[in-house]
Amino acid sequence: MSAHDFHEEEALGKAYDHRLMRRLMGFLGPYWKEAAAALGLVLVSATLALAGPYLTKIAIDDFIAHHDLRGLSLVGIGLILVMLIQAAVDYGQMSLMQSTGQEIMFDIRMRLFKKLQRLPLSYYDRTPVGRLMTRVTNDVDVLNELFTSGVVTIFGDVFTLVGILIVMVAMNWELAIVSFSVMPLIFVVTMIFRIKVRTTYRDVRTRLARMNSYLNENLTGMSTVQIMNREARNYAQFSEINAGHRDANLRSVFYYAIFYPVIELIGALATALIIWYGGRQVMWAGLTLGSLVAFLQYTQRFFRPIADISEKYNILQAAMASSERVFDLLDSPLEMPEPESPRRPAKLAGEIRFENVEFSYKAGEPVLRDVSLTVAPGEKVAIVGATGAGKTTIINLLSRFYDVSGGRILVDGIDVRDWDVKALRRSIGVVLQDVFLFSGTIEDNLRLGDESISHERVVAAARQVHADAFIERLPLAYGAEVRERGAGFSVGEKQLLSFARCLAFDPHILVLDEATSSVDTDTEILIQDALHKLMAGRTSVVIAHRLSTIQDVDRIVVLHKGQVRESGTHQELLAQRGIYYRLYELQYQAQERIGASAAQRAMAE
Repeated sequence: MSAHDFHEEEALGKAYDHRLMRRLMGFLGPYWKEAAAALGLVLVSATLALAGPYLTKIAIDDFIAHHDLRGLSLVGIGLILVMLIQAAVDYGQMSLMQSTGQEIMFDIRMRLFKKLQRLPLSYYDRTPVGRLMTRVTNDVDVLNELFTSGVVTIFGDVFTLVGILIVMVAMNWELAIVSFSVMPLIFVVTMIFRIKVRTTYRDVRTRLARMNSYLNENLTGMSTVQIMNREARNYAQFSEINAGHRDANLRSVFYYAIFYPVIELIGALATALIIWYGGRQVMWAGLTLGSLVAFLQYTQRFFRPIADISEKYNILQAAMASSERVFDLLDSPLEMPEPESPRRPAKLAGEIRFENVEFSYKAGEPVLRDVSLTVAPGEKVAIVGATGAGKTTIINLLSRFYDVSGGRILVDGIDVRDWDVKALRRSIGVVLQDVFLFSGTIEDNLRLGDESISHERVVAAARQVHADAFIERLPLAYGAEVRERGAGFSVGEKQLLSFARCLAFDPHILVLDEATSSVDTDTEILIQDALHKLMAGRTSVVIAHRLSTIQDVDRIVVLHKGQVRESGTHQELLAQRGIYYRLYELQYQAQERIGASAAQRAMAE
């Protein structure tokens, strides 16, 4: 992928965007009670954190100085109770926000998946799958961190800082000023840290997206990698990408490893100043020893929220970048919106009519030009032509995977743009050359989750296309496991399963796209017999390169450079001696050459 493809990963935008945050808070809306409870617990925890040092001051000044053992015991018990209560409150707050974060993450992923299912194929033509995987996985994880560690707990950090500041000023404003004299140093260190981490975060995101994309591409094309002996070269390329991701993360680790010790060092400096200045006040200005000890404890607790807030700034920045990408996906236009009043005919005859159809995948590069074609109900029509003539595009337009650029397509006299998309696609059975099988069982793949299709109907469909022969040889027959993408099945077996799937759904319109091109001769004979039964009484559109498989259709339409150039029966087109005749002659001669070569090899053996 080019650098341009990773532009979205590199753009971090603003550290805080109120528009994006408002939309993110919309996901928190259904769980506002849980969020409010967690916020309440955070504030309680922050208040309890203020109590410890003050109890220590009381213990030293009021009881240790006066040798009051009973009072000292009560303060000790009070400290233990405060710590126990704070631990219980922290546990409740963390459990509540973690569970809420998981619910929100679930909701966001479901919305993304639903959107991905509705987006048109044109969106996937221009968007790498690796990028979409990053959206649904990594970007949602980042948002989860915002909800669990950022939105609520930052209020606790701020409340703790303000509370410590008020208590310290109330106890001794001079010593408080000495304590806070190191704040400029903290500000400078924090700003440098944020700038450096911002750069490394951008680098990590970019390299992660590149690694996801490379993995997806190589795992999908593993057969090509192995047959071309590219394992060593691809391993080296992945090693380089993986090393870049590792190094980017290590740079981030380095800045974190520097930042926290520096903050601790500044805190130690503040402690030294308090001991120096506060010790003098204890000796000469009347400051109590308990107050000095409390100041030291408050100072130590003051620097922890500062470090936490700096880290939460990075969480917030990452969440803003991820939310922008997530919302960009959620806001992607459907391009083919549902009609206001979708049509769902109760009864379908199966007439198809293309009227002056124009279509381009890219502007200025027409694929179909002024295509007019009518297929009567129950008619069997084959569409042939050279590669790139626009045959498969006709299927995509008929199924409304894309919308026409000009003209219109009618099914039973209704423009496909006025149809209910689900009803339209349910009425059209498509068998493709490249069969996709999902993980699950054979029956799951034939039924595709439609519980209205009975087991008996599945078995009958498989038997009609002769797929039952190899299915019933499997240990669990129709319950046999199908691995990812149908691994373990031959191309021909997957093709037969695709036929059985189509039969099980019993469509009114049948579309076959190179459906027998990957099947051996013996299997093809069986399938041809099944096809005659399948196409009987159905409107059928057959896309084929092998002209020998379509000679029995009612009509053959020849596409050439996106236009309908010839139409007629097999014999009529041969008699015209036009494009179809030349295609037929080329295939016939090629088959003769293949047959002659096979005969020569057989004689040589």
